Amino acid sequence: MKITQYLGMTLLLAMSAALSACKKADEPVGPAQKAGAAIDEAGEKVAAKLHEPIDKARAVGKQMEEAAKDTGQQIEQATQDASKGIDKAAEEVGKKVERAGEKMQEAAKK
Repeated sequence: MKITQYLGMTLLLAMSAALSACKKADEPVGPAQKAGAAIDEAGEKVAAKLHEPIDKARAVGKQMEEAAKDTGQQIEQATQDASKGIDKAAEEVGKKVERAGEKMQEAAKK
């Protein structure tokens, strides 16, 4: 069913509920009022069934949001670790190049 049909049904049920509240206290419950009560109850059940998937979708959305935050933090940490590793490797390469240069100068002196 389309959402507009559900909304129409809910509106109809609300109107029925409003009209059923207009009876006098000493009047017995008639068949129309019983039917109205049944329609109200059916509308409440439909509304509850509509809210279940919405609530589930919201819960899943929150879980996805938390997972995305965690993943982002892990990526940031891995990037920082990789950057530190690259800096350290560059420093080691620099030291080795410097040693090689020193060796070349010593060899040239001989």
